[in-house]
Amino acid sequence: MDTKFSKISESQITKAIVENFSREFVDYIKSDVIIAGGGPSGLVAAKKLSENGIKTLIIESNNYLGGGFWIGGYLMNKLTIIEPGQRILDEIGAPYKEVEDGLYVADGPHTCSKLIAAACDSGVKIINMTKFDDVVLRDNNRVSGAVINWAPVDALPRQISCADPVAIESKIVIDATGHDAVVARSLEKRGLMEIKGFGGMFVEKSENLVVENTCEAYPGLIVAGMAVATVFGLPRMGPTFGGMLLSGEKAANIAMDIIRQPVVIKGVV
Repeated sequence: MDTKFSKISESQITKAIVENFSREFVDYIKSDVIIAGGGPSGLVAAKKLSENGIKTLIIESNNYLGGGFWIGGYLMNKLTIIEPGQRILDEIGAPYKEVEDGLYVADGPHTCSKLIAAACDSGVKIINMTKFDDVVLRDNNRVSGAVINWAPVDALPRQISCADPVAIESKIVIDATGHDAVVARSLEKRGLMEIKGFGGMFVEKSENLVVENTCEAYPGLIVAGMAVATVFGLPRMGPTFGGMLLSGEKAANIAMDIIRQPVVIKGVV
């Protein structure tokens, strides 16, 4: 077996990283949709949008995607999915088994890997280690993008902590940041939204309510997944993921409807 690698210098490797990252970043300074959060709802939304030709960017504060989808509940890496959420698992080719009538169990690492791969294969672009810092507001305070910074900036020593962020623009922002609902919280700080905070665990209600209340909660801002529970004061669902997956799908459909609406200028479509 030939084990001789090509003669490549350190500078060539650095150049390849910088040039290719920069090229993609410049291309996505303006997107159709920015999704804050690369957990299950954000990944499903991104996959569906990109499959339908919508230019979609995920920003994720961690170095990995998937959120709690990797580990399920209580650090035991089995996911529970309540019917009809297993439909999304069928779409991404993730195996699962039925353990009770309407209750399914899947392997966390396997299923999460399948979902991440499906999103990437659809053409979604991802910037990880990037934190949402603020919203871009335009035209009567409509959400029109995100202010972002490197996630490690928060860990900088106080004397050098003035590291200014940059802004990227979009037609729609989807808050898929889980219970933190960081995008919606940024609007609450300005007095533009009221955030009720999520309620106690009640799976029977929360799965349906999260999907039902997935919506454009503020002009230009769609809330998905557990951010929905936080914004509207809904029960938390705990380690079940069917509602999160279907919420992401619904968020994508809402975003596409908004983007494809005809623009009316002075009474002329």
